Amino acid sequence: MARLSASNSATGSNGNATSLTPVQRSDAEKDEESSGAESEFDWNSRPKEKNVPTFDPSLLPTGSRSLTAIALQASSLGFVLAACILSTMYWTYIQPHPIWRFPAFFACLSIFHFLEFYTTAAYNLPALRASSFLLYNNGWAYNVAHGMAATEVLLSVFVLPESYRQALVVPPWTIALGVIMVVVGQGFRSIAMAQAGTNFNHLPQRHKKDDHVLVTKGVYNWFRHPSYFGFFWWALGTQVLVGNKVCLLGYAGVLWHFFWKRIIAEEKSLVRFFGQDYQNFKKTTSSGIPFVR
Repeated sequence: MARLSASNSATGSNGNATSLTPVQRSDAEKDEESSGAESEFDWNSRPKEKNVPTFDPSLLPTGSRSLTAIALQASSLGFVLAACILSTMYWTYIQPHPIWRFPAFFACLSIFHFLEFYTTAAYNLPALRASSFLLYNNGWAYNVAHGMAATEVLLSVFVLPESYRQALVVPPWTIALGVIMVVVGQGFRSIAMAQAGTNFNHLPQRHKKDDHVLVTKGVYNWFRHPSYFGFFWWALGTQVLVGNKVCLLGYAGVLWHFFWKRIIAEEKSLVRFFGQDYQNFKKTTSSGIPFVR
């Protein structure tokens, strides 16, 4: 029987020596191999990230630009808008019922609040906050006004006598007029915010920013306060659309008084900011609000 050699190597079938036991390497050889492997990859040559932004705490859930709050508000508005559009179409065309006015009103509100945030994000990013949707920081009077409008719709549909409800029937031409007022008003509001850019602010400014300029082109060539003009007629349009006669009168009176006071106070600051330039601008344009020069 063939006997294996006691030596550390044997000749293979191809004539090459085949090791039967591990080759023992010296420590010097190991160090040389290790240094050679390291030289193949220089850790200092790795690409380094440049201009890495610092962490912004305002993006945290409790921050003024909370991504959590933005996501919740945006998704909620999208859900409400979709539900309101479907409900309005159902009660208008499939199962006609005057309650269509209720979801139609909230559809208008959903679009308005979304566009407030979107326009600010697109054209006035430095001023963008989670509150830019204006859902919870527009004042108690704003919330009461819309609450009363929704209540009038429900009362006229389910509670008031039939004779009164017949008097509140919304003819097709008023629906069309309401839609036009809402679209035109919303358009002016959003375009005014876009054209003003970083010069627009939801709150009147008491101090002039270094980069604040007087905007006189675009829709500002027609009205000094096109965003107020847009909101005024948008709000009245929602009441014409849903046939709210009581709230239509209430909206007109309250909004006129609000903008009258606001424009007077705001233009004092604008005259202080821009001097004669604003005085000349004021002479050649309307405020956009009826009977407010």
